[in-house]
Amino acid sequence: MNQIAVTPSLNRLAFGATVHCLTGCGIGEVLGMVLGTAFGWSTMATVLAAVILAFIFGYALTLIPLRRAGIPWKGSLRLALAADSASIAIMEAVDNAIMLLIPGAMDAPLASPLFWGSLALALAVAGLAAFPVNRWLIARGKGHAVVHQHHAPALGAATTAGPPGHAHGGHSH
Repeated sequence: MNQIAVTPSLNRLAFGATVHCLTGCGIGEVLGMVLGTAFGWSTMATVLAAVILAFIFGYALTLIPLRRAGIPWKGSLRLALAADSASIAIMEAVDNAIMLLIPGAMDAPLASPLFWGSLALALAVAGLAAFPVNRWLIARGKGHAVVHQHHAPALGAATTAGPPGHAHGGHSH
């Protein structure tokens, strides 16, 4: 099959990287907030759990395709840390600040629209805050640009339309 090389725009790559990072952060953040709320943890314990889990899940979503591409653990971990640390840190700072600023959001029960609405708003704003940083990093060959150089060729998907490493050739991470 003859494939045409397509170079996605910088904005498209940055958007894909931001959505990727937001997915991992969102999983960890939601899980941490749900656990803290369900078990009646203090606000600080809940935020700490959410932040830790956001970093774990954020890095995991980068590590999995790198490991599948045959990159050793040490190299995969270095790449994930380089690709995701700034984005996750920004998302977590913004997300948790918003949750803390919305009156009653941290004390709302799990069945409350206030809890879920606040969390959705916080994650959306966090993604918006991280986008320019991801764009800046990718433009300089850093962040997710580094990860794409390593796993896209190994997956044989660097020549298909779409951001490398994001929903290309049936692969999504």
